[in-house]
Amino acid sequence: MTDTTKSVRPAWVDDDLFPFESRFVDIDGHTVHYIDEGSGPTLLFLHGNPTWSFLWRDVIRALRDDFRCIALDYPGFGLSMPKPGYRYLPEEHADVVTAFVDTLDLKGVTLVGQDWGGLIGLAAAQRRPGIFDRLVLANTWAWPVNGVFHFEYFSRLFGGPPGRFLARRLNFVVNIFVPLGHRRRKPTAAEMNHYRRPMDTPERRRASAVFPRRVLASRAFFAEVETGLADIAHLPTLIVWGDKDIAFRPQERERLEATFADHKTVIVKGAGTYVESDAPEEFVAAIRDWTAPA
Repeated sequence: MTDTTKSVRPAWVDDDLFPFESRFVDIDGHTVHYIDEGSGPTLLFLHGNPTWSFLWRDVIRALRDDFRCIALDYPGFGLSMPKPGYRYLPEEHADVVTAFVDTLDLKGVTLVGQDWGGLIGLAAAQRRPGIFDRLVLANTWAWPVNGVFHFEYFSRLFGGPPGRFLARRLNFVVNIFVPLGHRRRKPTAAEMNHYRRPMDTPERRRASAVFPRRVLASRAFFAEVETGLADIAHLPTLIVWGDKDIAFRPQERERLEATFADHKTVIVKGAGTYVESDAPEEFVAAIRDWTAPA
């Protein structure tokens, strides 16, 4: 039985851009927003930073005729509201996702995780063996990156005091990361509005400001996820990779390929970090081809 909680979808959410019913559930004191569309095998979509379930709208619109498509917003992102004292750490988000899976009593789940959503989802999959039976990983990683200059530089630049100030005062993460993460197309003004509005105050922007620092600071959590990979490495895995991503490189993709032996890789030429939004038709085609009966 789902423990639903009363909440109202804001008027600024465009019903044409986001043509789904907004649902809300209480998870450990957080009001978690999610969408649950269609029927069939369950796909659980997990977003990264600074996005929310809106990121997956085109993919879900295309797949909901044949799949049950569920996408939630982490507390502090999108339309989800955190309880007091929440720190927006990836390890906390993993706790919320795990509890969400339990609350909705999900079974036979295919994780679809991008950016931080891949890492957070893999943590949940390790904690709930038997619930997740397939993985779709898009431009993500699953291990500590301390000492890797590419990630050290990013984390210190954007996770330090100047970066956090810019994120909270100028919505820097949304205004810079979202356009940079689309290489095949330019997000429309309406789309950008749907990323800015959930983070329309400095307090609401804390969620996006925290993540860059955690690239290094959450090392213990990443090491835990890395250790647990052996328990889920047998799961069939689809790797969908935008090859013009400035965040995740071929090295990260190759390590995922080496980890998950039963994998298929689809390279999306010219796509950026947000490959599912940058090239949704190809993302959908990759999932359909991979799940089609042999």
